[in-house]
Amino acid sequence: MSVYDHGFLYGDGVYETLRVYQGTAFQIDEHIERLFRSAAMIDLSIPKSQGAIKRAVYATLKANRHKEAVVRITLSRGEGPTGLDPALCSSPTFVIMSHLLRPYPEKYYKRGVKIAIVKTRRNYDRALNPQIKSLNFLNNILAGIEARKEGAVEGIMLNYKNFIAEGTVSNVFLIRDGVLCTPAVRAGILDGITRGLIIECAKELHMKVKEGRFRKEDLVAADEVFISNTTMEVMPVSTINDTIISSRPGSITKKLHRTYRKKINEYIKEGGGKR
Repeated sequence: MSVYDHGFLYGDGVYETLRVYQGTAFQIDEHIERLFRSAAMIDLSIPKSQGAIKRAVYATLKANRHKEAVVRITLSRGEGPTGLDPALCSSPTFVIMSHLLRPYPEKYYKRGVKIAIVKTRRNYDRALNPQIKSLNFLNNILAGIEARKEGAVEGIMLNYKNFIAEGTVSNVFLIRDGVLCTPAVRAGILDGITRGLIIECAKELHMKVKEGRFRKEDLVAADEVFISNTTMEVMPVSTINDTIISSRPGSITKKLHRTYRKKINEYIKEGGGKR
C-alpha cells in the first residue's frame, strides 16, 4: 500500500469486521450490505459486487487456513496526491485480511467486566454520521484511553446531550424490571448488526424491548448490564466506574447469550452466508 493512500493519510474510508465460526462468516450478507451503505454515504464507489466480496472473503479464509477467525474488509479512497479532494484518488484501495480469533478471557463471561463512562463525548451526529463505519476512529481511541486508565475493559460515551450513546467498540444494553433497554439509533450510535440480532433474540423470548434515551444514572441503577459486538457477542458487565452492578452475569443476560449462540449454530447448520 502506498504512503499516499488517503485511508492512511486522512482516515478516508470504511470497513467491516466479521466473526468466523467453523469456517462460516457469520451474517456476512448483512456486513457487506452495511459496507456498501457506509461507502455510499461518503460518496465512495466499491469496485466489486457483493457476491465478489463474499467470494473474496472465503478465498482469504481458505488461503490462510482459518476456521475460527476474524475478518476485516477495508475500503479506502485510494492513492493520490496530498489534499482532501476525493477526486485526487483515481481508484479505491480494497483489502481483506483475516486473523485467528483471540477469544476474550473466559472469566469475563463468568464474572463480568468493568466498564467506564468516560468524559470523551461521542461525535456529534450532524458533524459525522454514526451510520458511517469509518476508518477514522480517533474519537473512540481517546475514549478507550480514558477507560484503560480506569482499569476498564470498555469505555461508554455519552452524546452531546449527556445521554448514553455507545462504547468505543460496542453497543450497550441494560435490563430493568425485565425490560431490555438500549440507546436508540437517534442517540448517535452505529446500529450494530449484533445489536440487531440481540433485539431479535429478546423479542423471540417475549421480552419487552425499549430503544430510547437513557442517562448514566439509568445505567448504574440497572438490574443487569451487558455490552455487545461481533467478536465479544454478549459480554456481561459487573462494574461501572466505581459502582458494582453484579458479581456474576444476570439470568436474562445469560439467557440472551444462549439464544444468540443458538442463532449462530442455526446459521451454520442452515448454510447461512453461502459462498
